[in-house]
Amino acid sequence: MSRRTKVGAAALVAVALTLTACGGPAKNDTGLKGTDQAIGQADINPQDASKVKDGGNFNWPITSLADNWNNWQLDGTNADTDVMLRTFMPNLFKQKADATIEPNKDYLDDVKLASSDPQVLEFKINSKAKWSDGTAITWQDFESMWKALNGTNKAYEVSTTTGYEDIEKVEKGATDQDVKVTFKKKFAEWKGIFSPLYPKSMFDSPEEFNKGWAELPKITAGPFKLGSVDRTAKIVTVVRDANWWGEKPKLDSITFRQVDRTALADAFANGQIDYYDIGSNVDNFQRAKSTPGAVIRQAVSPDYSHITFNGADTSILKDPKLRVALMKAIDTKTIAKALLGQMLKGEPQIVGNHFFLLGSSAYKDNSAVAAFDKEAAKKQLDDLGWKLEGETRKKDGKELVIRYIVPTPNPVSDNISKLVQTQLKDVGAKVDIQAVPTADYFKQFVNVGNFDMTGFRWLSSASPISDSKGIYFLDPSSTNQNYGHIGSEEINKLLDQANGELDDTKRNEIANEIDKKIWEAGHQLPLYQSPGAVAVRDTVANFGAVAYANRPYDYIHMGFVQK
Repeated sequence: MSRRTKVGAAALVAVALTLTACGGPAKNDTGLKGTDQAIGQADINPQDASKVKDGGNFNWPITSLADNWNNWQLDGTNADTDVMLRTFMPNLFKQKADATIEPNKDYLDDVKLASSDPQVLEFKINSKAKWSDGTAITWQDFESMWKALNGTNKAYEVSTTTGYEDIEKVEKGATDQDVKVTFKKKFAEWKGIFSPLYPKSMFDSPEEFNKGWAELPKITAGPFKLGSVDRTAKIVTVVRDANWWGEKPKLDSITFRQVDRTALADAFANGQIDYYDIGSNVDNFQRAKSTPGAVIRQAVSPDYSHITFNGADTSILKDPKLRVALMKAIDTKTIAKALLGQMLKGEPQIVGNHFFLLGSSAYKDNSAVAAFDKEAAKKQLDDLGWKLEGETRKKDGKELVIRYIVPTPNPVSDNISKLVQTQLKDVGAKVDIQAVPTADYFKQFVNVGNFDMTGFRWLSSASPISDSKGIYFLDPSSTNQNYGHIGSEEINKLLDQANGELDDTKRNEIANEIDKKIWEAGHQLPLYQSPGAVAVRDTVANFGAVAYANRPYDYIHMGFVQK
């Protein structure tokens, strides 16, 4: 399953990983590209609007329905939820395929950095922009959102405070559609805050913020509106909103249908869905190649799989040195080849950085402290007092048994956990794999730290440092997205420093220093970068492998080619 890193975006949905074999063939000349992909290019069958059919329904698979339609509440950070809500909630900025960000003219006539010291932003809201209850979008929506997300009221169960905690005040400008945001601390990656925007009423009280949108979104403002939610059939439908002031969407509707990862290829072949993310599922890749009317599209994806560790006092892995020792026992290259080797003609994209993915100019492999070395792992475990007794290590009479939580059904997660189980057994650590229903995975396990180890995908963004702050900042009073409660005061200070550095080069240098500290803390173990391949019908236009252009997806222009 996958989760989305966030500042102006939602967190991730648990990523579905698929295990098929413990090793792939040495070479696959007909497979997907690996590390040889070009960066910043999308593969979407671009078509002029005149060649795209007016109307039709697009069937979009999701892993689970929304736990909360409030993207800023901890339970609302699922990537599937993000995909759905961005069809009908304001996205003030657009993230392009090459990871650049531009204002969304449907909502903003203008936005500018009016001053650098103090840092001041000025937003000019499109005068046509209105909420579905008929009220205009105004500066008050911005102000209410800031007050709820700035961290001062702990009753608001927020998924992040990044950016908002640095704001001193939000004021009305010349009109209600003019917003002036003054920062008390500099915030570099400001393109993306207040996006998605929500109405003032959602922030009126902690109760409304935390629970008011759990079942249904109450007010919308987008090219689509909510048509229906059928929790029995596990279907959400959005339809064109006749009150939309911007360019009319090509599609009449989009149907989001919950489909198990194991059933995606069949659902596609049967016409129940019109595309699916291949991810690291070899079976789905092979099925896509042989399904009539299917085409495989591929672009570098800001999407990587990882293993999260729990450092809370209640976890057996509370010692950072123990976590690092276990990381050294996990061979990420073997895992990547096992999952991707049968799909790629190039090498899998092993990830050695928590902020920057391969292809980024700022990328550096900082993983040396936790690099795979089985013998070093054994020695470190010995030094920590975890002595081998039989097949399993013990310390002070306690066995080294690690609860590894996986969502089910999810072949990839299942495969990865079993590979990790085998690798850690080699150094005397016992892994107890516990499969839990996908619907419960985040809400009852990940979000509340009910695991020792677990794994999902992070969907990165064009603002990787600020979007990741909630993952690596340790706040005793709030989880944010730091589900394992791992960190340090040093990491916190460096994160604040990086987010306040307006010079891109200097900011990236600080981020790489933070990354080294994150590796030393044994926070999480990146595994591999997704090949970025999707299966999609050959009749679909302006959609497919979108690279970074997923905040939001281009819901306006996607559709089906004219026959």
